[in-house]
Amino acid sequence: MKYATRINSFLGAGDTISGALEKIGRISGIEYVDLNYPEHFQELPKEQMKEKLAENNLKVSAVNLRFRKKFRDGEFGNIDEEISRDAVKLCREAIQVCEYLEGTQIIIWLGYDGYDYSFQIQYEEVWDKLVAAFREICAATSLPVSIEYKPYEERVHAYLDSYGTTRLMVQEVGKQNLGMTLDFCHMLMKGENPAFAAAMLLRDGKLFTVHLNDGEGNTDDGLIVGSVHLWKTVELFYYLKKYEYDGIIYFDTFPKIQHTEEECRANVDMCRRIEEMIGRVGLDYIADVIRQNSVPAIAAMMSRMLAGEV
Repeated sequence: MKYATRINSFLGAGDTISGALEKIGRISGIEYVDLNYPEHFQELPKEQMKEKLAENNLKVSAVNLRFRKKFRDGEFGNIDEEISRDAVKLCREAIQVCEYLEGTQIIIWLGYDGYDYSFQIQYEEVWDKLVAAFREICAATSLPVSIEYKPYEERVHAYLDSYGTTRLMVQEVGKQNLGMTLDFCHMLMKGENPAFAAAMLLRDGKLFTVHLNDGEGNTDDGLIVGSVHLWKTVELFYYLKKYEYDGIIYFDTFPKIQHTEEECRANVDMCRRIEEMIGRVGLDYIADVIRQNSVPAIAAMMSRMLAGEV
């Protein structure tokens, strides 16, 4: 697997983007970073960013859109047409930056397109505006464009809030280069099973990237990979292996009291150990257990994995 990590996790008091890239570049197993646009380019213009990435042997996995300030009442679905157009314009700018940095894709999370009260938005009209915006953005590039959904935060109800709603959006937009980002914590918040969504998207070639973390399920905790929902994480990895996922896994974790670099290394180590567990028992064995639909067979498989048995 290929791994990326979160620059903002390395931005403590007084730290800079340049300093964060230097720290990340020293972590074994991390080849990529995600960048936020325009946030991370206020300190380093794209030319300097490219130099710093090269100096630290890092590549760009994705450029993530970050809508702030005037977009707080909505991005593509904003009732103000000028603001809605500016949101699309910001995405087109991010595409140019991503292409310049040779990134793999852009990721769009519409944190403010949603509602807090009944009768607050016209659901059908907002849907049509989002469809039109995604069509325009996808037509502007050959890069993959990936939608990241989240059930709530920043709004009480996000418009693109789930696997099902976002998958329907991808289907209606109908562009080959439009797909989805699955964030483990966001799925737990929605009460979804990450492996189920991954399997369906992988089958159809629409899983563009994975944001991996863990949490208790109510908020976007950003805990170390596998620290709470180990078996859900293992099942997710099984499907990534089954479909020979060649994308990047991005550690979207938030170290608060932990040493940042050690926390990142813990994520890498956990993923490698999960890969080893799956490798020891084999994909065929896991597939056979699934076909049996037998709880004792599942328990036996888990015991073998924990014991390190082949």
